[in-house]
Amino acid sequence: MEIILLQDVDHVGSANDVVNVKPGFARNYLIPKGFGKMATKSALKMHSENIKQRAHKELKIKGNAEALATKMEKVTLSIGAKASENGKIFGSVNSIQLSEALTAKGFSVDRKSISLKEDTIKELGKYEVTIKLHKEVSVVVPFEVVAE
Repeated sequence: MEIILLQDVDHVGSANDVVNVKPGFARNYLIPKGFGKMATKSALKMHSENIKQRAHKELKIKGNAEALATKMEKVTLSIGAKASENGKIFGSVNSIQLSEALTAKGFSVDRKSISLKEDTIKELGKYEVTIKLHKEVSVVVPFEVVAE
């Protein structure tokens, strides 16, 4: 069953994508939750017209995201955490603290667009984080967890 996605859905697709999913998934989850709508002839025609109109805006947004990515590549973050003598952190470092550190450096990044390889970091050291700025633009930012 073809569905036009209205929002980004993990492991399915991004907003405005036309995807083929199982009928039960579409009827029981995507359509009732407002994540997608049926891809009828009229809906596909309207969808293609909307895509044409948004193409110019998307290029501008993607260009801004690429410019921000080149600036972010040069940034290194240092996050302070209370730690024991052997390097274990009391608590953990997660995407919220990384978002706050990026905001302090002048970059406004939503914590949901930050993805760590590990869910939480519990030791001192150097790590990397992937930040998704646009559906086609992501940047890897190095950061270090140091003892306070």
